[in-house]
Amino acid sequence: MINKETIIQSYELAKKQYAEIGIDTDKAMTDMKKFQISLHCWQADDIGGFERPDSELSGGGIQVTGNYPGKARNINEVKQDLEKAMSLLPGKQRVNLHAIYGDFDGIFIDRDKIEPKHFQSWIDWAKQHKIGLDFNATCFSHPKAESGFTLSSKDENVRQFWVEHVKRCRNIAAEMGKQLGTASVHNIWIPDGSKDIPVDRFGHRKLLKKSLDEIFAVEYPTEYLKDAVESKLFGIGAESMTVGSHDFYLSYAAKNNKLICIDNGHFHPTEQAGDKISSVLQFVPEILLHVTRPVRWDSDHVVNLNDEIQLIAHEIIRSDAINRVNIGLDFFDASINRIGAYVTGTRAMQQALMIALLEPLDQLKEYEAKGQNFERMALLEILKAKPFGAVWDYYCLNEDVAVSQDYITEVQQYETNELSKR
Repeated sequence: MINKETIIQSYELAKKQYAEIGIDTDKAMTDMKKFQISLHCWQADDIGGFERPDSELSGGGIQVTGNYPGKARNINEVKQDLEKAMSLLPGKQRVNLHAIYGDFDGIFIDRDKIEPKHFQSWIDWAKQHKIGLDFNATCFSHPKAESGFTLSSKDENVRQFWVEHVKRCRNIAAEMGKQLGTASVHNIWIPDGSKDIPVDRFGHRKLLKKSLDEIFAVEYPTEYLKDAVESKLFGIGAESMTVGSHDFYLSYAAKNNKLICIDNGHFHPTEQAGDKISSVLQFVPEILLHVTRPVRWDSDHVVNLNDEIQLIAHEIIRSDAINRVNIGLDFFDASINRIGAYVTGTRAMQQALMIALLEPLDQLKEYEAKGQNFERMALLEILKAKPFGAVWDYYCLNEDVAVSQDYITEVQQYETNELSKR
């Protein structure tokens, strides 16, 4: 058990050190409350969903590895796991749902027939916990996605099926936003692509644009719904061409005033997703971030406090974009305790944001503007040795959540009391 007095004493010392370089640590902790990270429901059950009694992930270039005990088996267990994860996180979070997580009461409802009523229990649950909900169309793990094409399919029946599905998803998301009083971000990602080198790239992209135009023909109030589109470099079975490339969706978002979703696992390993933030914010109203940890490819490992995540956080703060960036998590690891994955990954993103808030930005910009690049470099290096951890622990203490390694014990107890019985 962490000693509270030690935390307080360490914080007071850290506060003085940061003050020496012009940083108000109390303000940084206040600014942390502006961030609400959307927890992805699919980490709890390995993207199975509850569309069918035997639902399991298939297709779309998505792969979950591992079989750690305690996987959520129904909606109530997903909610229970999310509640536990949120109880170990400072601040207020959101929850991100895929369309296959509806409350279908054991009855198969195909995706072109889903309605807000199938998600009312989620809305009621979110009201109870005073959180917002985000939403995603599910354009994979379905017979009509087996060809590898959905919204860009040349089979008109297939294409119209998916257009109708996404239309209904937007309606559901708007209803969530309306009832909860906070806009729901609805994100469109499709697995469409080609395993080998295609000839008619143009034709498929023309169809995708047509589908999006049809989907967005109905407008919803922005206080209820924010629309995002998400690109990908490649997927398993779609290595040679992805219809919804970054170029395609960025162009569409900029032209149609939509959010662009930047998933940091969806680019070439040599690209920096964080570097894209300041660029795309010049042309779109807001962005959606899907934060993950790719290892050599889009493998969606649990987020940790690495350089990439810190760059993403720094660019949000340096771009003065706290109110223009929506942050969601998108990793799935079935090889470790799933609640531990939630908490570790979310805390890593939160820690990155706090580190960014503890940066003397005005001083650094002044050095840069004057060409004092040595001074800029030196100050950035000095920051690395500052006692960020003391500020973070104090923040968790003030938020009345487990501090430091205490959260490990809490997760272990939950595994013993709940997960081991599943």
